[in-house]
This record gives sequence, C-alpha cells and structure tokens, in this order.
Amino acid sequence: MNSKKKLVIFMPSIEGGGVEKNFFIISNFLAKKLENITVITADKSYKKYFNKKIELIMPKSNYWHNKGRKIKYCICLFLLFLYYLKNKNFLVFSFQANIYAILFSKIFGLKIISRSNSSSTGWSKNYLKNIIFKILLRSANKVIVNSYEFKNELDKKFGIKSVCIYNPFNKLETIRLSKTKNNYQFFNKDKKTLKVINVGRLTDQKDHLTLLKAVRIIGKKIQIKLLIIGRGVNKKKLENYIKINNLQKKIRLIDFQKNPLKFIRLADIFILSSKYEGLPNVLLEALSLKKFVISSNCPTGPNEILSSNKGGLLFKMGDESDLAKKIIFYSKYKKKLSSKTRYGYKQLFRFDYNKNLNKYLKVVENYL
Repeated sequence: MNSKKKLVIFMPSIEGGGVEKNFFIISNFLAKKLENITVITADKSYKKYFNKKIELIMPKSNYWHNKGRKIKYCICLFLLFLYYLKNKNFLVFSFQANIYAILFSKIFGLKIISRSNSSSTGWSKNYLKNIIFKILLRSANKVIVNSYEFKNELDKKFGIKSVCIYNPFNKLETIRLSKTKNNYQFFNKDKKTLKVINVGRLTDQKDHLTLLKAVRIIGKKIQIKLLIIGRGVNKKKLENYIKINNLQKKIRLIDFQKNPLKFIRLADIFILSSKYEGLPNVLLEALSLKKFVISSNCPTGPNEILSSNKGGLLFKMGDESDLAKKIIFYSKYKKKLSSKTRYGYKQLFRFDYNKNLNKYLKVVENYL
C-alpha cells in the first residue's frame, strides 16, 4: 500500500529489552506494508536491526547511546521538530516518552498513536502529573496497550478508550534461537538441583531482591541454583546481598545477553518477580520453551498470560515467603504440575505473530 502521509515512529532510547523487541518487530513489519516510514531514536548503534526501507533519523555520534532517558527524549524531540519543519504531513507513532510525544503532536496539530508498554502502577505518583497525563492521554488519537488487564486499568484511571493488541510473538523463532550452542557451566547436569532463571533489567521494577530472599529462605530444604541475567542500577546492591548471605554458590548474576533464550532452555523454572509490567514477553518465551513459570501477580500481564494459575503459579507480589513456598511446591510435584506448563504452551496462540501485527497495521492505516 502507498501512503501519502508519512509515518514517524518515535523511540528515543533503545535498551535491549522486551519493549525493544516489539519495537523492532512492529517497525519492520510496517515497513514491509507501508511506504514513507521514519524512525527517530538517539541510539545509532542499533541501526543494523532496521529494515532498509526505513529512514533513520538519529544523532551522527554514538555519544548519546549511554546517556539517560530524559536526555535522549530531549534530543529526539529536537530531531522530531527538525523533521516537522521539512514535513508537515505525518502521523506520529510513539513507543516511548509518550507524554512528550503527545504534547508535541498537539502543539503542532499532528495525529498521534501512543503505545503504552507497562502498567500505570509504575508511573508518577504525583497528583498534578497524573492530571497532566490524563489530559494528554485523552488527546491522543489512539492509545494502544498490550494486555486487557492493562486496558481496564488505564481506561478506568484516565477515562480513555484504549485498544488492546497483544505483543506479536514468534514462537518458532524463539524455539530456533534457544537451540544456539551454550557452554555456560553454572547449571550442572545434576537432576537433583533445581535450575531457576530470571531475565530482566536490574531495577526496582523487577524486584530481584524478593527473589534472592526467597532463595535464602529455602536454604538447605532443596538443592537450587538461580541464574539472573541483566544489567542495571541495582547490580551492586544485589551482589552485596548475595555476598552477605553467603549465596555465591547458589546464585549467579551475569550481564545482559543478546540471546537469553539459550540460557532459559537449560533451566527448570522461569521466575518473574516484578512489581509491575505490561505484558512481559519473557514469560511467553519461557512458556514456548515449555519451562514452568512462577510469577508475581503484579499489574499487568502475568495473570493474563498464566490464565489465573492455569498455566503456571502466581505468588503475592513482594512476598518472598510465598515465592519460596511455590518453588518448594514445584520441586515436590514436578510431574503433577507439568499439566500447567502444557496448558500455558497451548494458550500461546493468543499472541500469534501475524495476527497481532496485522492489528497494528489496521490501526496505523486508519490514521494515514
């Protein structure tokens, strides 16, 4: 399809997580179906991940890659302004810095589609800021969210009518990538040792401390090894907790991996300990590899993915005792609980790659 109006996808900070995976997948799919697509980002180092049909607008230098999000937001808003001076007729599709992008679009009379990727629980608690969020979200032409629980939360809290489109998940590609050779030795072949994994940024949102405390509570009740993959501001704090509690033999932290799937494949359980999410892609990945999933019942996504405990186990958010009990329960009843993993795997059809990508295309086409 040829579109006269241009599409500008706004994603200032690319950091290598689940949001970014969806960003690349959706952007490249739209590039195959539409013409005149531009991406504005501050992260030049990810240039190779984009379809060649996409026009990339980014700083010439890699200097901004390691700067904070707020600085990247400002840089990209300036780039968006420069683009506007040359091209008045375009649609903005924001994947990040949504409030900034909506405000810009309203000032310059542009239509905007905003994609929110994590529960409003993690947004500002400031009353005045929430009033501003409410006004601006209502002024967006369309707000897309990635789970129905998130939609209900957002619509009720901000008085809008968002649309839910699940993350486009490619199960076959996930399975293929998981088979990549992996010589990492932390997970030994001892069948008596329960192999647990977590993948996520080392931030307060992901609440790794609850996971570490649960392993400490378990103590010598079962043999367990926990691998955490990620980088972030809480790395030192987590390392200190591991050292103080003599958990070095049980817990290992390793840096962000471009392909964490080859590590997930080696585990028995995937655990998500977050305080809030949107629709955590990593749970879909774990289920596609037929791993048992234990997740915090945080807003939003895990309960929806796990079909209210039918596809795994949910524990009370921030409750290390409840998590420890769930881990021990799984170690005792692995065979009985395998039916939950099978159920979760079968339910992955909801997140079908092509089905959900075409939903994105339909929304974009409505505003071009």
